[in-house]
Amino acid sequence: MRRDWRTAPVHESLRATLGFLEKLTLQPDELRKEDAEAVLAAGVGEDALIDAIHVAALFTMIVRLADSFDWHVPSDEQLARAGTRLGSSYALLNEAR
Repeated sequence: MRRDWRTAPVHESLRATLGFLEKLTLQPDELRKEDAEAVLAAGVGEDALIDAIHVAALFTMIVRLADSFDWHVPSDEQLARAGTRLGSSYALLNEAR
């Protein structure tokens, strides 16, 4: 999926959403009502599409801030370790209840 979402074995609704988000990110001036309609026709709900747009917009803003302020961005391995630690902490909290 990370290598090429166009050929990855994913549901057509996800592929349509990713195509929409790519166009929104890279060619926003070319985005048309028909692009959103195609995503909805692929089975994505309107609320889900709005959520995806919000996530993409926030991610884009964060990336621009990180680039502007030269923030440290963790590697995939660092993120995976952090996720494991968070998952372990969450499990311990639930056991304590």
